[in-house]
Amino acid sequence: MLLSAISFTAMNLLVKFLAHFGGAQLVFFRAFGSLFFTMTYLLLHKIPILGNQKGLMICRGLAGVTSMGLFFMSVNYLPIGSAVSLRYLSPIFATIFAVFFLKEFVKPVQWLFFLMAFGGVLMIKGFDPNIDSIGLLLVLGSAIFSGVVYVLINKIGNRDHPVVIVNYFMWISVAVGGVLSIFNWTTPIGVEWLLLLSLGIFGYFGQLFMTKAFQSQATNKVVSLKYVEVLFTMIAGVFWFSDIYPFLSIIGTLLVVTGLILNIWYRK
Repeated sequence: MLLSAISFTAMNLLVKFLAHFGGAQLVFFRAFGSLFFTMTYLLLHKIPILGNQKGLMICRGLAGVTSMGLFFMSVNYLPIGSAVSLRYLSPIFATIFAVFFLKEFVKPVQWLFFLMAFGGVLMIKGFDPNIDSIGLLLVLGSAIFSGVVYVLINKIGNRDHPVVIVNYFMWISVAVGGVLSIFNWTTPIGVEWLLLLSLGIFGYFGQLFMTKAFQSQATNKVVSLKYVEVLFTMIAGVFWFSDIYPFLSIIGTLLVVTGLILNIWYRK
């Protein structure tokens, strides 16, 4: 899980560094870099690429690319650490959607944890002058669509291989990002090609290490370490981009992460 957090932190920092390429172009290269791994895996293991539940996986891919695109756009307006922490509100939206669409039951104390997290969001917005309203709306939109992704993956279940699901997501992201970036294409220069392609590499290994951690016998012990990514990204943002986080904004971030971790521990 720590290796996963490091991989995602590297991807987040590159997204911020390469933000001038625009959200669509970043989505295109992020997905293109990962396709090499997903397609190679499916072909080597002779797993049917199209899978069984094509409609659900297309919907998952569309929701995923929307979430990713909105997040990449938000980093133009927000400190990278704040953007990452706010995007982690997605489990709250996933729970709300699951109540309505999957008929899942949520206990009252879980709503208390969610209110704690939303209180943290209000603190981040209220006490950090670097939080732009447009960026906040973009990253909250990203979290909402990420919540939709969780529900769709739950609906897909074990009837399709996980790499098939991710592969759909990558192909749809390449298609959507590629078409949209035609209208505002910026040609990379020199090492920028490598940096853009490495988005997909870091993203893939972040996902791989996280999956390996969840497959271990101690999921309830490692799952909270997922949020170390927020800490890593905030610290790296201070050193790389000279981001400044007011004290009360940091308290707000801690409230967001604490509320989400308490919800995970309570469910376990």
